[in-house]
Amino acid sequence: MRDKKILYIGNNLTKKTKYNSTLMVLSCLLRQEGFSLIVSSDKTNKFFRLIDMCFSLLKNSKKTDYVLIDTFSTINFYYALIISQLSRLFKLKYIPILHGGNLPNRLDKNPFFSDLIFKNSYKNIAPSNYLKSAFEKKGYETVFIPNIVEIENYNFKLRASLAPKLFWVRAFKEIYNPTLAIKVLDVLKKEYPKAKLCMVGPFVDSSYDDCLKLVSELNLESSVEFTGVLLKEDWHKKSEEFDIFINTTNFDNTPVSVMEAMALGLLIVTTNVGGIPFLIDDKIDGLLVSKANVEEMADAIITILNNTFPNLSIKAREKVTHFSWENNKEKWFQILK
Repeated sequence: MRDKKILYIGNNLTKKTKYNSTLMVLSCLLRQEGFSLIVSSDKTNKFFRLIDMCFSLLKNSKKTDYVLIDTFSTINFYYALIISQLSRLFKLKYIPILHGGNLPNRLDKNPFFSDLIFKNSYKNIAPSNYLKSAFEKKGYETVFIPNIVEIENYNFKLRASLAPKLFWVRAFKEIYNPTLAIKVLDVLKKEYPKAKLCMVGPFVDSSYDDCLKLVSELNLESSVEFTGVLLKEDWHKKSEEFDIFINTTNFDNTPVSVMEAMALGLLIVTTNVGGIPFLIDDKIDGLLVSKANVEEMADAIITILNNTFPNLSIKAREKVTHFSWENNKEKWFQILK
């Protein structure tokens, strides 16, 4: 079985973004198990990336057993469309791996293209039961295999005493609503003058400038830190200075950053969107709040500071152990048999 040859198509931008993507995690783990993998593409330009992906498939079509395709809801949806149809042309078994909390809307908007991709695939893999449910409602048979958290690489810190120290990790992008984090901090500082916020992530669109402007308007310069992109081990180390992880997104699937925060022992407060309620059980291993609701998120943080839910982080760590490679590798072996 382990001599199978796999072509993994996705955004292989780890070297440029410094983020160890789900693509890199899975491809490294499969290589360790003896599978032969080629990964494409690491081109920054989207057009050249698509050309490189197509060329990789054409070049390796005669020596590939399976094509894994990272599938998103935005422009990358069309990458998946093109690669899947090329795979069909060459009679290759292709496997879309579903990402992005807005994919269900894509199914509604593009039913014809969706049928071309997902009804002709060898398997569809959903890393959340949210996407599995949405796809199966449309008649697409889907297998749930979670994104892998290499739990042994995460040092759990139990926060014995809590302070209003907020940690945010995501790309500065409009759909992730980063300005909400700053507005929440502003509300908290009325009751907790020493509250502070650290925001980690790449600057993708004008959201970062919006954040800077808002920080200035609210006179929060001394309370907000922007680190830019940090290597995983660096933001893990940085997180030890903070107690509460806030996820402000308007759309989501099962964000790896939230899973990582759970593994590290940060207490989770997140918007209740997309696949999040399939990951977080409210008041058991995290707190769920309405999207774009400043007061509700601030109130949730205050309940944590008041120790209303004392075992959130312990329960969260227990949950993410189920996302380890040891607990999920057999599922991949069954797919790639």
